[in-house]
Amino acid sequence: MNNKKLPRYIAVAILLGIVVGWLCNTYAGSADAAKQIAGYFSLVTDIFLRMIKMIIAPLVFATLVAGISSLGNSGSVGRIGLRSMIWFVSASVFSLALGMLLVNLFQPGAHLNLSVESGQAVSAVAVNAGDFSLKTFISHVFPRSIAEAMANNEILQIVVFSLFFGLALAFVKQRGNTRIGELVDELAKVMFRITDYVMMFAPVGVFAALAAAVTTQGIGLLFDYGKLIGQFYLGILLLWLALFAVGYGFLGRPVFTLGKLIREPVLLAFSTASSESAYPKTIDALEKFGAPKRVSSFVLPLGYSFNLDGSMMYQAFAIMFIAQAYNIELSFTQQMLILLTLMVTSKGMAGVARASVVVVAATLPMFHLPEAGLLLILAIDQFLDMGRTATNVVGNSIATAVIADLERRHDDAPTPVEPALKPATHA
Repeated sequence: MNNKKLPRYIAVAILLGIVVGWLCNTYAGSADAAKQIAGYFSLVTDIFLRMIKMIIAPLVFATLVAGISSLGNSGSVGRIGLRSMIWFVSASVFSLALGMLLVNLFQPGAHLNLSVESGQAVSAVAVNAGDFSLKTFISHVFPRSIAEAMANNEILQIVVFSLFFGLALAFVKQRGNTRIGELVDELAKVMFRITDYVMMFAPVGVFAALAAAVTTQGIGLLFDYGKLIGQFYLGILLLWLALFAVGYGFLGRPVFTLGKLIREPVLLAFSTASSESAYPKTIDALEKFGAPKRVSSFVLPLGYSFNLDGSMMYQAFAIMFIAQAYNIELSFTQQMLILLTLMVTSKGMAGVARASVVVVAATLPMFHLPEAGLLLILAIDQFLDMGRTATNVVGNSIATAVIADLERRHDDAPTPVEPALKPATHA
């Protein structure tokens, strides 16, 4: 398949998926029949996502190790890591604050006037989220086994192992042994070729994902929750404008070229609601943009765990929507505490399926908000997930491009020369 035509095929697949899903939902006859039909569509989507998961771990390992070993010294790794974390934390705070501002302005949950009744159903997601703690997260970052980390696609654990492996490989290469480095480079090339094969199946996977979602939920759900969905996507649009504005401040007009290059991974992320499906193509787009692999292969995996701009906004919307739906007033101080809590818990849930929902579920009981309110969000989570996942890809792409540009400027900066000592003068 021609890579230049792939975005068109994906766009067509999105439209066909919505139309076919609507037809199946309309003529299914019953909810059970609709779920059964959607199950066949979901089978195709599962196969596509399984193929994506199949290549993520070796691709992250190969590109990250090759990138770190080419950096040459731990000072470069530390500098890029520090710049990345400063960007990630700043972007997360801005995304959360923007979400809080908009949800307070629009009040999407107001006038629902729900009451908390005893015995209301509590989502299983909320129960599972109770196991989260900062201690658990910190210990979970470090892998017990790289084989286990790769088998479970634990991106953050793979990053930690690859960091150690890449630094050790850089040390060995300085001693003249480059055979392992060459093998890692060849592995990266092979994984990119496999990625091309998998991406040929992308339009089919996208079609099935949308068809399954609309078959079970129906398009009518979009109108029932239209106010919340519309306001959330308005927030997403404002966040995109802010991200590109900051990117323009660092990169100038080339940031618009980057926007064109990432259309394909953003479409993939939007239609499948999976950041993993977009990772290979995002790496490829950044390389075409001119970001060195040694930088993009290091910053992008970190961003998948620490820089989830769309998820941050979603969490702010979800928490405040539930509070408004149950007529629970939250003071400014409480909202700031929620913001700080989301900042921490969102990092701990990185890599979990439906991670943003789990973060919301973990945060609700901390502020005595009704956990049953999560059921309001789950009904439309698929449609919100599409927007937040695409935004995560946009945010990580701009962050990687900016950090790559800063690193280039650092490399191009002239080495300061000490001024010659002035000859001593005698009185």
